[in-house]
Amino acid sequence: MVQFSMLIKFVKSQIADSEKSILRCGYAKIIDRRMGKTSFAKRIHRDFYPRFHVYIKTEGDSVVFDLHLDQKRPIYEGVTAHSGEYDGEVIEREAERVKNAIILATTKA
Repeated sequence: MVQFSMLIKFVKSQIADSEKSILRCGYAKIIDRRMGKTSFAKRIHRDFYPRFHVYIKTEGDSVVFDLHLDQKRPIYEGVTAHSGEYDGEVIEREAERVKNAIILATTKA
């Protein structure tokens, strides 16, 4: 049914609208016009960083939420790489929170 490491996977039929689902979890939409990518971020406190960052993609009959923690803004101009964490207790807790919130929302629908 649902699996996660730092990838949170759902069967497509479980989620009517993946974007709406992540927005309901407190994430804001980010459109990177340079890279042509859409992602979602949730601040941990009032500063812009650190923040949770999610990319959503479709793989076959699955919807995958790819979660990591951005520690700080990219250092070099023109470089999109940053200091990100892809595992650990903080990421695991957030992945579990997102997974449970989406499951709860889909069972109420």
